[in-house]
Amino acid sequence: MPLETSPFSFAHNQGTSSLWQHQLNLLLDSTGEGIFGIDLDGHCVFINRAGASLLGWEAADVLGQNMHELTHHSHADGSHYPDTECPIFNAFRQGLACRIDTEVFWRKDHTSFAVEYSSYPIIDGDEVRGAVITFVDITARRQAAQDLQRANASLARANDELELRVGARTRELSAALGQLRELSAYSETIREEERTRIAREVHDELGSLLVALKMDVNWMDKRLAEQQQRSTLEAQSMRDRLRDKCQSMSRQIENAVVNVGRIITDLRPSILDHQGLWAALEWQAHEFAQSAELSLDWRMVGTEHVELPENLAMAVFRIFQEMLSNVARHARATHILVNVEVSHDALNLLVRDNGCGAPAEAFDAATAYGVMGMRERARHHGGRLSITSQIGQGSLFQLRIPLQQAYCGHGT
Repeated sequence: MPLETSPFSFAHNQGTSSLWQHQLNLLLDSTGEGIFGIDLDGHCVFINRAGASLLGWEAADVLGQNMHELTHHSHADGSHYPDTECPIFNAFRQGLACRIDTEVFWRKDHTSFAVEYSSYPIIDGDEVRGAVITFVDITARRQAAQDLQRANASLARANDELELRVGARTRELSAALGQLRELSAYSETIREEERTRIAREVHDELGSLLVALKMDVNWMDKRLAEQQQRSTLEAQSMRDRLRDKCQSMSRQIENAVVNVGRIITDLRPSILDHQGLWAALEWQAHEFAQSAELSLDWRMVGTEHVELPENLAMAVFRIFQEMLSNVARHARATHILVNVEVSHDALNLLVRDNGCGAPAEAFDAATAYGVMGMRERARHHGGRLSITSQIGQGSLFQLRIPLQQAYCGHGT
């Protein structure tokens, strides 16, 4: 190829011209990158147009110049870069190839650009004749990498900030949930106190009033009966009607007394206050089985000499009532098993029925208020309520409450 039409400009060196002519075909494929060759003294023997343009020179002005002094004389910070340390020169001094992307080349206008270059020794037989260097401007790539690094750092900071915010919000929600549970427990305590107060007032005031009224009606009935022998026929008829009325009133009063007792028991079973939780559970189980016409398998183990705090005893009793209520409303059972067991560290209460069962999602539904109430009572005391049920195979309710801090007394 004639020199003037070639993409390369060559220095005329009789000793090396044939060698560079041999390398021409290898370099033609790399004309998109900067390419230049140097001899053993580091002088440029050829450079392509792309390489000269990247360096800000005309190709003819570069030929014959020491390339290290021309374009590789300083580090990026401007400090001197001796050629003894130059990887390009080591390519032919030591016969080593290299690829570097951490340095800069310098332009004619004394500005630098980030460069990636590769240097390969040119070997003729066993003799190194020089080196071929290819290079590209990686300023845009370096800038993109720096932008990406900054973006990653910014994203990492954003993630850290987000994690801090999520952590703070989680702690706030946990605190709010704890406060809500405390409020729920306080509200339940207030409700139980109010039930106790109402039960006492109904018993003391209304119950006593009904009993007194019944006694007065009985007295009237007795007095009217004493007057039967002394009266005329018309007066006798009136007295008979009055006695019938008194007897009817007496029966209504007796029903009222029974209903008052039932209301008092529903509000606050007296057996819970007088005989404790274990007796109350047994009484409730047998009362339920009798009223629902179910057979009952009752078992209780380890409750001797164990007394629970009043708030925990009431919570267990209310949970047990709700378990039985679920059986009554939904199970259509004919038999229930109740097992109460107290170990050294926990109270376990189990209620199993042989009813129709239900799918698991029925107990997690948003409208399953009774189940939610049982679970919340259990959680407030550090316990757990589990429910197992299958269609056609009945249901199993299991309550477990740890007792490490709940014992008021535990005999041996």
